[in-house]
Amino acid sequence: MQKSTNSDTSVETLNSTRQGTGAVQMRIKNANSHHDRLSQSKSMILTDVGKVTEPISRHRRNHSQHVLNDVIPPLEQLMVEKEGYLQKAKIADGGKKLRKNWSTSWIVLSSRKIEFYKESKQQALPNMKTGHKPESVDLCGAHIEWTKEKSSRKNVFQITTASGNEFLLQSDIDFIILDWFHAIKNAIDRLPKDPSTPSRNLELFKIQRSSSTDLLSHYDNDIKEQKPEHRKSLMFRLHHSASDTNDKNRVKSRLKKFITRRPSLKTLQEKGLIKDQIFGSHLHKVCERENSTVPRFVKQCIEAVEKRGLDVDGIYRVSGNLATIQKLRFIVNQEEKLNLDDSQWEDIHVVTGALKMFFRELPEPLFPFSFFERFVEAIKKQDNNTRIETMKSLVQKLPPSNRDTMKVLFGHLTKIVDKASKNLMSTQSLGIVFGPTLLRAENETGNMAIHMVYQNQIAELMLSEYKKIFGSEED
Repeated sequence: MQKSTNSDTSVETLNSTRQGTGAVQMRIKNANSHHDRLSQSKSMILTDVGKVTEPISRHRRNHSQHVLNDVIPPLEQLMVEKEGYLQKAKIADGGKKLRKNWSTSWIVLSSRKIEFYKESKQQALPNMKTGHKPESVDLCGAHIEWTKEKSSRKNVFQITTASGNEFLLQSDIDFIILDWFHAIKNAIDRLPKDPSTPSRNLELFKIQRSSSTDLLSHYDNDIKEQKPEHRKSLMFRLHHSASDTNDKNRVKSRLKKFITRRPSLKTLQEKGLIKDQIFGSHLHKVCERENSTVPRFVKQCIEAVEKRGLDVDGIYRVSGNLATIQKLRFIVNQEEKLNLDDSQWEDIHVVTGALKMFFRELPEPLFPFSFFERFVEAIKKQDNNTRIETMKSLVQKLPPSNRDTMKVLFGHLTKIVDKASKNLMSTQSLGIVFGPTLLRAENETGNMAIHMVYQNQIAELMLSEYKKIFGSEED
């Protein structure tokens, strides 16, 4: 008997073989099944051991791409050459002039383009809206040049793209902007002048996007196309790198011999090849070289400030241009003739900034380390007269260069205080500025906040009681 029902399942044997191994394809149909919307046919292959092999993944290419990404880092990470903050202004868009508007941008320079972010890229990426891309500049066919006409600011260069966009980049710090200029110029010089010409970096990108199978087949073809002797040479280089290790060891040994044989710093100084510097040297050594007890640079700065800076608002509190201060520092260290009346030092805050830097960079502060605790104990005394007498006694015990330099400096600062109605620099203000610069512990093991209070108080007492502490019989 045959029953006709809608739920009958028909099994058709399509292929059969008499060997031990074979394939059986089964078609399973179910008319009333709720899986009609899905695939209605399945196939499986039975091997001779009775195991079912898993179907080949449709994502093999994607899988190989992930493996390749583990070997080759993303292009963006591979090709980023420089990044940092600069001042940026876009002055033309496609040849159309725009109103100049300076803003601080995080600049990311890669091999072919520059990207502008409002904040550092690591902070900007998580906060970036979907679909939003940073403003970028294609460096292919671009032109870079220094410009003074486009802005009254210093250290400004302009980038003009092939599409007619113009950008100004600027920084007050000379070496930073110089470094950026050369980095961008080198990137432009490496690129083809025609923006439509693919660069070597683009070819690298294509290689990265291809699957590992394609990459390996391409590599195999390259090897097959080479001559037999070249293939042997290539295999030799791949499998015999021991010679490279030996070369590196030889270079290391030569460097060690060079370092051990090189003359000492003292020998180079005696021969005059290396000159002793002013900034960063011990106070007594500077004074010994100059045959005095007060450094010449300190006296020059004080003279310049008293000549044209006593009435300046915020003198010693306001910072000068750091790049100009570093330039002054370089000239002093090179022992070049210094004229602080020159127009390049017309900003008196540059002079005061350099003077503070000199004292801040002393290996041992103006108040020697060995005297720090004694000065702190003196300022703690309750009786004012006892406090002053203790301070005076400690000052007299200081080395001559420290004592005389301290007397000249605080004598100068008292003249600043006398003009406090104009420069708004009181005893307390100068104490805050000079306390931590002139006086610090050798090892900050205690409470730094407490030390700072004592540092300020000691500097204030030196100013307010200058005549009693530094006074002599001729006063």
